[in-house]
Amino acid sequence: MDDLDKYIQKRKKLSKEFEENFDKGYDDFKIGELLKLARTEAGFTQEEVAIKLNTKKSAISRIENHALDIKLSTLQNFANILGKELKIELV
Repeated sequence: MDDLDKYIQKRKKLSKEFEENFDKGYDDFKIGELLKLARTEAGFTQEEVAIKLNTKKSAISRIENHALDIKLSTLQNFANILGKELKIELV
């Protein structure tokens, strides 16, 4: 475990609010990163995805970097453009 992981674990133990906010923020970050990775692996630019989604490049950047409150239909369309299938799992 590196220093950052130790610090995060320590802060989570000290503050329930930090733990809840950190985990929520990480989930949002992870979704955006997965979308960005899928887009780059498929060989698309943000501009190309934006055109296909009938939106602006800044909207794609916002989705990939902040991933807050994305509509399910937007995620589905994003995945379809990349030739991917969207799967949602509750665990």
